[in-house]
Amino acid sequence: MTKTPVRIAALYSLFVVISVIINIGSQIVTISIYDGVYAIEISILVGTITGLPLRYLLEKRYIFDFTTRNLTHDGKLFLFYSSMSIITTLVFWATEYAFHLIFDSAILRYIGGILGLTFGFYMKYLLDKRYVFVQSDFGEKI
Repeated sequence: MTKTPVRIAALYSLFVVISVIINIGSQIVTISIYDGVYAIEISILVGTITGLPLRYLLEKRYIFDFTTRNLTHDGKLFLFYSSMSIITTLVFWATEYAFHLIFDSAILRYIGGILGLTFGFYMKYLLDKRYVFVQSDFGEKI
């Protein structure tokens, strides 16, 4: 099937929705289990970690049609993909935490998280397209 920009956008949007559900769902579960010191910060971290591997697999396969050579290559690519997530994750965290501090409401904190994730995912797509799922300077894939 041909990868048109509309198809890529639709698939990527679907993966974003899945990731947001996993992320926010993980946060809700974390808060329900632990409501102590740094509960918000811990829940945001847990939410971030739970969605990352699935997003990597879905994007590698269905967005970028990228095939790794072996398990070592796949591991290195996942680490690089994850490292590119740092900036976008900070955008997400800052947005969600700002909503938490400003509004002091769980619902509005999650809305801030959804906004931060959405913008972060858009930034992440641009970074992955340009730097992660491409040929390296040495003529081989990372």
